[in-house]
Amino acid sequence: MITRVVLAKLSPTMEEGTIVKWSKKEGDAIKVGDVLAEIETDKANMEMEALGSGVLRKILVQAGGKAPIGALIGVIADPNEDISAMLAEAAKAPPAAPAAPAPAAAPRPAAQAAATPAPAPAPAPALAAVPAPAAAPGGRVKSSPLARAIAAQKNVPLTLVAGSGPGGRIIKRDVEGYIASPRPAAGAPAAARPAAPVPAVPAGTAIPVSNIRRVIAKRLTESAFTAPHFYVTVEIDMDAAVSLREQLIRAEEIKLSYNDLVVKACAKALTRFPTVNASWTGETIQTHADVHVGIAVSIPDGLITPVVRNADRKHVVEIAHEIKDLAARARDRKLKPEEFTGSTFTISNLGMFDVTEFTAIINPPESCILAVGAVRKQPVVKNDQLAVGHRMKVTLSSDHRVVDGALAAQFLAEVRRLLESPVSLLV
Repeated sequence: MITRVVLAKLSPTMEEGTIVKWSKKEGDAIKVGDVLAEIETDKANMEMEALGSGVLRKILVQAGGKAPIGALIGVIADPNEDISAMLAEAAKAPPAAPAAPAPAAAPRPAAQAAATPAPAPAPAPALAAVPAPAAAPGGRVKSSPLARAIAAQKNVPLTLVAGSGPGGRIIKRDVEGYIASPRPAAGAPAAARPAAPVPAVPAGTAIPVSNIRRVIAKRLTESAFTAPHFYVTVEIDMDAAVSLREQLIRAEEIKLSYNDLVVKACAKALTRFPTVNASWTGETIQTHADVHVGIAVSIPDGLITPVVRNADRKHVVEIAHEIKDLAARARDRKLKPEEFTGSTFTISNLGMFDVTEFTAIINPPESCILAVGAVRKQPVVKNDQLAVGHRMKVTLSSDHRVVDGALAAQFLAEVRRLLESPVSLLV
């Protein structure tokens, strides 16, 4: 039986895909569910599975080529089955876009090339995959009372523990095994994953537009010219947040970032200001029952926003672990569609680049995005005395069809209050 291998819609906003590689070659036996190819969508690299069994008789779009959704990219059939009619049909269709040639590297002077040979990249350390603990109704991690008591006593985040009990339930031996496993020493910061490198492109080079960059251009152009943006900036006293962060790093053995605290503060503030956690539909302003915070993450060829779902219901340490996991897999192009869609509010942070303040374009269909600058040590006035303090500027971009200036100011005042009294973020 002949099975048409067509390019599947692997993400909600996908319109075309690029064949990164074929996992099977012509002549290979195929079973239903076998991974046929790795596809670059507009958001991530995803695997495409076979929907039929037989032999991969023909690959019609080679690795590096592009094709629209629904395009025929291969044929699976029995070894002796006639597929000539299907190949003739494919030949009449518009040809798939070939792979774009890679830009040539800028030449270096011979003397410099001889004197400074390119170092071989260090192999990335292999990371053991930890199964996600089972979630009980309401988002709680399934665990026994004794396991929870031990975890609380030893400051162990249950979200990091793999459960071996019935249905993935975390039991005593799971927590004890996690405690006994080697981990970074207390107070030692976890190794920070470097920011996405800026590609070295020679001047005058025409850079091929990736699927991700094309979708970014389309969506942000629509946002900038459709939603009437306005901007409100506040400065936040971060002295208490700096102190709390240092305490949590020591107690939880995790590299907690200021951004993790900002995410939690925004999530709590959004529950008080549902109109900020809303979307413009044209006929109505749709407020959202859940708070799903998108985190803008830079990747080599664009930007992606993995989502912390129900961030208002999660402990700040749980948020920190989740963001690190999502960001790492975003850079590796391994996110699932449900992990980068459905956000109701977005945070973009350039503080790690020592940016003081900036404005961001709203991520449609949301109504607001928060741009976060660096936490800087600077002279401040306290009790009419000159002192040294930590300050951070944040700028809220709002869709004026949904959020007015007074509402934006009130929302930012609540975010500032929470960050200046950060113990409330632990409740």
